[in-house]
Amino acid sequence: MVAKNDRKPLFALGKIVATPAAIELLQQHSRTPLEFITRHHQGDWGDLCEEDRNANETALNDGIRLFSAYNLNDDDRIWVITEADRTSTCVLTPDCY
Repeated sequence: MVAKNDRKPLFALGKIVATPAAIELLQQHSRTPLEFITRHHQGDWGDLCEEDRNANETALNDGIRLFSAYNLNDDDRIWVITEADRTSTCVLTPDCY
């Protein structure tokens, strides 16, 4: 098994952006976007159901959108989405989608 810190990036992120709401929410939790972008980039899809995890694994080969979700607490959640063409990755809150 590969140690968490030894994971390699699995795909291109493209241009990385974050919504103001996501940045504010992360600051409220003393977290940074980089933490979640890194997890997403390494295939740690976060708090997803098995079906969504499997969709991401398929997306790695088929070049479709990649989606990760991370719970910050019971009420707050951050999403990271990489576009199908891998030109951009966005950190956002579900309300911004």
